[in-house]
Amino acid sequence: MTKLFDTHAHLNDEAFDADREQVIEKLGLCGVERVIDVACDVRTVDKTLALVEKYPFIYGTAGMHPHDASAMDNSLMDRLKEVLSNKKMLALGEIGLDYHYDFSPREVQRKWFVEQLELARELDLPVTLHIREAFGDCMEILKAHKNGLRGVMHCYSGSVETAYECLDLGLAFSFGGAITFKNAKKPIEVIEKLPIESILLETDCPYMTPVPHRGERNDPNFIGLVAQKLAEVRGIGADEAAHITYQNAERVFEMHRKA
Repeated sequence: MTKLFDTHAHLNDEAFDADREQVIEKLGLCGVERVIDVACDVRTVDKTLALVEKYPFIYGTAGMHPHDASAMDNSLMDRLKEVLSNKKMLALGEIGLDYHYDFSPREVQRKWFVEQLELARELDLPVTLHIREAFGDCMEILKAHKNGLRGVMHCYSGSVETAYECLDLGLAFSFGGAITFKNAKKPIEVIEKLPIESILLETDCPYMTPVPHRGERNDPNFIGLVAQKLAEVRGIGADEAAHITYQNAERVFEMHRKA
């Protein structure tokens, strides 16, 4: 059976409170062998820690999402550092900038983005980046903190030109259900141009459910649909797409260091 790796899920989300165990128990039947559960808020990271402790094939990341940057402080930075000492926590994130909603003031987003990038460098960890309608400021910050920088642009929505800049900084790209949408022209163009060695798969569940299940709650069992779309765009078989992206994910998240 094809092995699949969902590099960005939110199984900790309350959308799974009623049936989380049942969803997770089905993953192997769909070929999902590894999942990274992303804790977007340091204040609720215990939910992710419980998942990575209970399930051998679930790993985690932790960071303070730009939406919640206003709540960040030095004590939570200390907590984040403590959490990331767990061997099953693979990266710092998701962190970044989101100028679409502006739930936190932009200057606050930028401050804690930089602080968390510096912590990732201190801890020698990759980062998982959330950037929405903020690529100008994002690229300026990333270029200023490029030493030791590595990781993934989650749910990448930028241009081909910006993608090449990110590649030069040592970053990879993850794509999810959005690439199956009818209006997905920009990410499809990026996928066509990127080296396939830089592409990972994700669901971002419970959000971004792929076609033909739009309107339903997303979960890692749908990651195969993303692999099929990637295969279609690149003109390769779905099994090959799954295999390549699985290996890419192991490399980007430095799984060999966690053995």
